[in-house]
Amino acid sequence: MKLSLFYFLLIGVLVTSCVSREEIVYFQDMENLQVQTNSTQTFNNLQIKPNDRLAITVSAEEIEATMPFNLPYLGNSVGSQNGEIRVSGTPTLQTYLVNSDGEIQFPVLGSLKVAGLDRKEVSKKLENEIAEYVQNPIVNVQITNFQISVLGEVNRPGTFAITDEYVSLPKALGLAGDMSIYGKRKNVLVVREKENGQKKYAYLDLTDANVINSPYYYLQQNDVVYVEPNGPQRQSASYNRNASVYISIASVLVSLVVLITR
Repeated sequence: MKLSLFYFLLIGVLVTSCVSREEIVYFQDMENLQVQTNSTQTFNNLQIKPNDRLAITVSAEEIEATMPFNLPYLGNSVGSQNGEIRVSGTPTLQTYLVNSDGEIQFPVLGSLKVAGLDRKEVSKKLENEIAEYVQNPIVNVQITNFQISVLGEVNRPGTFAITDEYVSLPKALGLAGDMSIYGKRKNVLVVREKENGQKKYAYLDLTDANVINSPYYYLQQNDVVYVEPNGPQRQSASYNRNASVYISIASVLVSLVVLITR
């Protein structure tokens, strides 16, 4: 009888155990949030760094005048006919690699320092330089190798390319299939590499609505997001793989004992 009562209580504890709302729900107390005026501008100020690849196109009313400032498109050469090279496939725009000194080699203009500037600042700088040769130039700059990595307790960890250069921490987690139920929502690590090669990091609490005011809420190129496993998940890593088998056997034995001692 005592074993039967113990068995019943054990099942009851397992069934009724639960996790509190405070540990699971994102952005709690959103109604009391005070958004900082500069927080929403963070994603617009992606600073260009060494090893970034930039796609730069120059346009103007006189298209012919901009040709010296645009790199030729690349395609797959399939041979030549009558002295002309034939190209197949979709042409791709060449990119500029930012070297270790933070410079790019731009046609006609030569070496230009771009590291530490955002896209708008580079566009304005190039427009001012090219204006000496072309009337009213328009320069478009894009970072083509913008990517982030999401690791740890998420459903689809990996490295993701970002095409629109805008990615918040929730969006990054969405690309990775969101956190698993075993991820610590109050201790999400974001690691960021600065222009000088130094690493900076911050731990963010996604259950707190004020997380949107963090300078790490909007991610930058090559950021790494790590979701730490919670306590039970860490403990489960030390469990014997055969533990479930042993538990099943023990459960059967307890049931047999209960039946025999009735």
